[in-house]
Amino acid sequence: MSQPSYAAEFKSITKSFGPVEVLHGVSFGILAGEVQALIGENGAGKSTLMKILGGYQPPTSGELIIAGQPATLHSSRDAEARGVVLIHQEFNLADDLTVAQNIFLGREIGGALLNDAAMNREAGAALLRLGVTLDPRSRVRNLSVPQKQLVEIAKALARQARVLIMDEPTAALTVRETEVLFGLIRQLRSEGVTILYISHKLEEVKALADTVTVLRDGAVVQTGPAAELTPHQMANLMVGRELEDMFPVKGQPTGQELLHVEDLSVPGWARGITFTLRAGEVLGLAGLVGSGRTELFEGLLGLRPRTLGKVRIAGKAVRLNSPQDAARAGLVYLSEDRKGKGLLVDFKLRPNLTLMTLEHYAHPLLNVKAEQVALTKAVGDYGIRSGRLDVPASALSGGNQQKLALARILEVNPQVIVLDEPTRGVDVGAKREIYLLIHQLAASGKGVIVVSSELAELLGLCQRLLVVREGQIVGELSGAEMNEQEVIQYATGLKVASAQPAHRESA
Repeated sequence: MSQPSYAAEFKSITKSFGPVEVLHGVSFGILAGEVQALIGENGAGKSTLMKILGGYQPPTSGELIIAGQPATLHSSRDAEARGVVLIHQEFNLADDLTVAQNIFLGREIGGALLNDAAMNREAGAALLRLGVTLDPRSRVRNLSVPQKQLVEIAKALARQARVLIMDEPTAALTVRETEVLFGLIRQLRSEGVTILYISHKLEEVKALADTVTVLRDGAVVQTGPAAELTPHQMANLMVGRELEDMFPVKGQPTGQELLHVEDLSVPGWARGITFTLRAGEVLGLAGLVGSGRTELFEGLLGLRPRTLGKVRIAGKAVRLNSPQDAARAGLVYLSEDRKGKGLLVDFKLRPNLTLMTLEHYAHPLLNVKAEQVALTKAVGDYGIRSGRLDVPASALSGGNQQKLALARILEVNPQVIVLDEPTRGVDVGAKREIYLLIHQLAASGKGVIVVSSELAELLGLCQRLLVVREGQIVGELSGAEMNEQEVIQYATGLKVASAQPAHRESA
């Protein structure tokens, strides 16, 4: 019997950071020309393992084999020379450069005198291969989150990868963009390209992968055909126990108005937005990426130019010209971009937690001991996993960064909490913890607004849904009306409400 042909193979790989070992003798192979999914909870070691294969970190011990040959990688350039390219979960783009300049960064065409025309032409071809109509001369800082994700993928494809590592590639993509990506992955597989695919979306893994490898606590739990595992079985393997129901039982709003927004418009993104949120309510905002959901809340907080009729929080008229105004009035917002806008990732955990409440810890000198007590409590309350507390936020996994960002905004004890894509890039176990936290916040009498591209999340969490399309609320759903078909019909314009219904105060 012939030996399997592996594009890459891990043999007894360990990785330690100081005294802490995060990978424990990991061994498995990735067959040439297959899509292999790597799944596991945040902190299981997936990203560390991929950074080893991508040349960003060396293993502490063990052997890495690429195309049948032992490989010692000192940098990502070494990995690229071996045909291995890693697409990062967090964007690795230069905001001030153009799309084309990012795609060719480090391997520019033209030597000392750059040939921008050639780079624009080839970058445009790479984007068209993804089905993206995006001007390669656009500055990256002006792109949306989904567009930045697609530029990352085009950048990797332009490097002629034979082993392509994709870390949560669909986290910020629309359904249509995800379908285009899946088609491209299948095409690359047919051309002999090997794909190592990391995702927390288990239905996606089931649909796309040939093989699944499950990591738990830095060790391989199982490797086998994806066809032999259901998404539920995958989830159980990830967490090491039978996973209970994902969503808590929905509570009932008390009826007291917590937030009333009237006639909010954000030029180019939203117009005439009016809605009410009640105490004890989890209100969802559904809609396609680009529908204006994020932008309307950025406008509400003064982060974008806007016009606004009136805002009431707990019955009191307020003026919101900045996030600081909003926090003082009892409203906080968690951005969908936790790395760019949610956390100071190069700062340690303690200042990240207390950033919004420094006045509580400075009298006038900073009481570091009190901050440390608050951090220890937050780590316990929110299940933030970190071997040590004196590390920068960048040392945490994506899910634990999200928990830290949640802890930070909740430090001000707000009445209204707006969460934009709260579980993006978060594993199934951490998702349930965040859902339980949202339920507990509502049960305590607070109001929670969830903006999400995951329809199952909105339907499972929320008592009421507002559907946004092209900057307007086109539907309000509750009770039996809250189902996938209704939401999609409103979101895509197949169904249109006779008038904006979102000013109603009963669901």
